[in-house]
Amino acid sequence: MGNLPSDGPFIITPNHTSELDPLTIAMPVYDYGLNPTFLAKDSLFKVPGLGAVLRRTAQVPVHRGTADSVKALSAAQRHLAAGSPVIIYPEGTLTRDPQLWPMHAFPGAARLALAMDVPVIPVAHWGDQEIVGRDPGPEGKRHFRPFPRKRVRIRFGPAVDLSPWAPDREELAAMDMDRRLHAVPHGKTVAATGAIIDAITELLAQLRDEKPPAKRWDRRRGERR
Repeated sequence: MGNLPSDGPFIITPNHTSELDPLTIAMPVYDYGLNPTFLAKDSLFKVPGLGAVLRRTAQVPVHRGTADSVKALSAAQRHLAAGSPVIIYPEGTLTRDPQLWPMHAFPGAARLALAMDVPVIPVAHWGDQEIVGRDPGPEGKRHFRPFPRKRVRIRFGPAVDLSPWAPDREELAAMDMDRRLHAVPHGKTVAATGAIIDAITELLAQLRDEKPPAKRWDRRRGERR
C-alpha cells in the first residue's frame, strides 16, 4: 500500500479476472482511508449483492460502445478535478485470456490521466478468480466456489511513468474540462495505455511467480498479437 498517495487525485488501474475483484480492490483502498469512485462495466451493477453496493455508493456504470461511455469519462473527470481518486479497469471487461493475463486495453484511463495530469497507480490481484470466476475457455461458465477458503493476494505498484506522452501543462491549464479530454492525441493515449498494461502485467507476474506471454490477448480476434 506504500505506493498509494495519501490524498489528491489519482487513478488506480487493476487487472480484471473476476466479478468479485471490485471488492478485492476496494477493501484495502477504503482501509487506507480513501474514498474512490469506480468506473465499472454496467453488467457488474447487475451482479447480486455487488450491484447494490455499487449503486448505494454512487459508482459510475460504463456502457461500452455507446454515448454513455463518454459520459462516464466526464464523470470521472469531475471526480478527479474535485481531488478524489478514481478506479478504472483498462481492459473494460473480464479478461478473455485463456491464462488470465491482462488483454489489450481501452485508452480511457490513459486519456484521463494525461488530460488531468494525475498519476496512475497500477494494481494486480490474484486468487479471487478461484472464488467467483469463469471456467477455462472462451465460453467458460461462471462459477462460485467460496469453500475451501482461498488465498487472495494484491499488489499496488509505483506510479506509471507517462511523461513521454504528457501534454504541455500550461496548455492544459488553459483548457476547460471538455477540451482536455479531446486534446491528447490518440497515438499518445495508445502508447500510454500500453505502458499501464505492461505495469499491471509485471505486478501480476510477480504475484503468480510466472513469466507472462510475449504477446497480449486480443479479445476481438480471439488470439495473441
